[in-house]
Amino acid sequence: MLLKAVFWDLDGTLIDSEPLWHDGEIEIAHANGGEWTEELGWSVSGTPVPNVAKHMIERGCTLSVEEIDVQLKDYVFQAEVRRLPWIPGVLDVLRSLKEAGIPSMLVTTSPRRMAENIMKQSDGLFAGYVCGDDPYEHKPNPAPYLAAAAKLGITPEDMGECVVLEDSAVGLKAGAASGATLIAQTGWIRTDTSGLGQFASIDSYDGIDAAALDGFVRRRLEA
Repeated sequence: MLLKAVFWDLDGTLIDSEPLWHDGEIEIAHANGGEWTEELGWSVSGTPVPNVAKHMIERGCTLSVEEIDVQLKDYVFQAEVRRLPWIPGVLDVLRSLKEAGIPSMLVTTSPRRMAENIMKQSDGLFAGYVCGDDPYEHKPNPAPYLAAAAKLGITPEDMGECVVLEDSAVGLKAGAASGATLIAQTGWIRTDTSGLGQFASIDSYDGIDAAALDGFVRRRLEA
């Protein structure tokens, strides 16, 4: 295979966790004098929690940015420890990659404990991870993807032979800037993410395996 590695975003790409974040936002806002809705949650989806917190404060939440950050991450972490809401079919894709000898890396802005929970519950399907607690610029900067590649011994010049799977605008911009073959997962996000540098878009993992991802790389490099 030409494919060297696959780099996975977490929320909306591996797990359908956005509903957990929105439930937490609503619960925290309403418990502290604010107003918040699922629609407002989607409007800031994919952005860092402190940014979400600022919008919640603008809507009347009386907590500080720091307090919202801690409480919201705690809410989602506890929910994910109880059960990871894997997107249908994604574990089969990860197993196909492992069987083909292609490493998968998790690249997320989420904190380390959330990344470690993924490692714990994925039965060795990931070679490693880069998370939001690591000392790199966050997405949309490509630094997290380039750092994950470096962990595998992959140089920036070889990123075209790697796949990045992303769903959010900031993540897609990071993936595009990394030079990887960028695939947008559109099935679990409600915002328009077209025209952000993706080579292709998919709305499920039906028909996706190591060979299919290798095919995306080959078509892109041959274009």
